[in-house]
Amino acid sequence: MANDKQLKLTLIKSLNGRLNKHKACAHGLGIRRMHNPVFVPDTPENRGMIQKISYMLTVEEV
Repeated sequence: MANDKQLKLTLIKSLNGRLNKHKACAHGLGIRRMHNPVFVPDTPENRGMIQKISYMLTVEEV
């Protein structure tokens, strides 16, 4: 049962000075630099990480 929904994530605020847990979430989602969109599958695990750092991201469903 493949979930083919994708989310487009874009970092809009810097990771500098953020909590280590928040930096780890961004790294786990594959985010490398600001304004560089990343596509991730729409899974509960990814949704949890996105929710934790939602103040730094823009999220679009693709």
